[in-house]
Amino acid sequence: MSENKTKKQVVKLHPDDNVLVALSDLQKGESITFEAETFILKDLIKAKHKFYTQDMIKGQEVIMYGVLVGKVQTDISKGSLMTTENLKHAADPYAYRNASYEWQAPDIYKYKNKTFKGYKRNDGRVGTANYWLFVPTVFCENRNLDVIKEALHNQLGYAVSDKYNQFTHELLQGYLNGEDIESINIELNPTPKNNRIFENVDGIKFLNHQGGCGGTRQDSATLSALLASYANHPNVGGITLLSLGCQHLQVQDFVNDVKKQNPEFDKPLLIFEQQQTESEEALITNAIKKTFEGLIEINQYERTDAPLSELCIGVKCGGSDGFSGVSANPAVGYTSDLVVALGGKILLAEFPELCGAEQNLIDRCITKETAEKFIDLMESYDALAHKVGSGFHMNPSPGNIKDGLITDAIKSAGAAKKGGTSPVVDVLDYTELVTKPGLSLVCTPGNDVEATTGKAASGATLILFTTGLGTPTGNPVCPVIKVATNSVLATKMKDIIDIDCGPIISGEKSIEEMGEEILDYCIKAASGEIIPKAVQLNQDDFIPWKRGVSL
Repeated sequence: MSENKTKKQVVKLHPDDNVLVALSDLQKGESITFEAETFILKDLIKAKHKFYTQDMIKGQEVIMYGVLVGKVQTDISKGSLMTTENLKHAADPYAYRNASYEWQAPDIYKYKNKTFKGYKRNDGRVGTANYWLFVPTVFCENRNLDVIKEALHNQLGYAVSDKYNQFTHELLQGYLNGEDIESINIELNPTPKNNRIFENVDGIKFLNHQGGCGGTRQDSATLSALLASYANHPNVGGITLLSLGCQHLQVQDFVNDVKKQNPEFDKPLLIFEQQQTESEEALITNAIKKTFEGLIEINQYERTDAPLSELCIGVKCGGSDGFSGVSANPAVGYTSDLVVALGGKILLAEFPELCGAEQNLIDRCITKETAEKFIDLMESYDALAHKVGSGFHMNPSPGNIKDGLITDAIKSAGAAKKGGTSPVVDVLDYTELVTKPGLSLVCTPGNDVEATTGKAASGATLILFTTGLGTPTGNPVCPVIKVATNSVLATKMKDIIDIDCGPIISGEKSIEEMGEEILDYCIKAASGEIIPKAVQLNQDDFIPWKRGVSL
């Protein structure tokens, strides 16, 4: 995008594109002038949608972001609206070609001496939070976790449900008094700030899941590695493990995976096995008592200054719209480049949403081995999808399409912008831990929760989550920062949005200015000075990926 901050009607995302994106609603018959060329619109072009800049014949390639994103299905006139009827997904093939990639790093002068206040762990990593984590080895323990969660959250100041308890209480009183429920007007008090007993414990988190038994042994092995990575996460100070006893995922498997990932693991780890305990009551009370002692222990940890090179940020999009690749994703991409230039780590995942952007990423890989690992993971994943009659091309949701993301290649080309422009230093399979500074690709589904779950497993200590339609997704151990693509969403869903990239659409700010604002917010969030909305609302979503077909 141009850095011109005047209000524009349309934008061209790459010089080679043969479509323009509407920045506001454009009327049928309206005359639009762009780069000395005039277009008479054949249809109503709503904001976020695209129109063709030339007459097209059936089978002709459509270029957006400088890459192939589809082929037209019928002859179509210049100025016509792009739709699912006249365009179908297409993407160029990709291969390793030993490209010589040169990166122009952004200016980091204003950040060079900045720090954040984090929790330094004994393995050298730095967390942005200090959580106590409850882990079940099997779904049979979920109910026990729920009971413990209610007790600890309510008594120790981590609950967020007070205003809804009040709301339900008022409804009950009205019902008992014979009032018409529909006529009862109840004004909710704002959710109070958490009155934490343990000042340096940012939360008590629970990894409820549906695995650990009943599936394949491979599923349990993957789950064990995932849970172990969460136990090892730098945002986690201590762990309580609940096991039934007879399940596939045995306690020792989990412990072995923890030690495999981190031979020097030294966090408090409390283990309770229900089939070796005299009663459910004894299990729960013992777990609460010992955890309380553990909370006292990790409450001694304090935040200290750490360089920005210790930041590890996952970048994610969900509830995407036609502005995602225009505003929020490029802005987050600029933030990513700043973090990489500062020596930090960036994690770009969602492999089904890199369809069409593969060649650019392959050309940016620093070694042939890195590129080949990416190609192998992409091809294997896509083959699994085709095996069951699907494919990456079926990734866009009805909401995506309605708001302008007509093909998966359009969605993917815009989604890839979150990773910025730096070289790809590593490619990580699911649950593999990031070790190298720079941009790493992480194999996960595009599914919001499965992807954020996977990013945290690889070591993300913050996640930047862009959205054009709005989503309440969060993560138990990794604070998730919501970045809106447009100001309408940021205003409408202000209870879940942290940052508004709408000023890019209106021309008030450049992508670079917005990217710096996002990094400034990240520094404050990493220091505990700002609490992202997803954390305030306890949006602690956790879904393990079974390596099946999930787009």
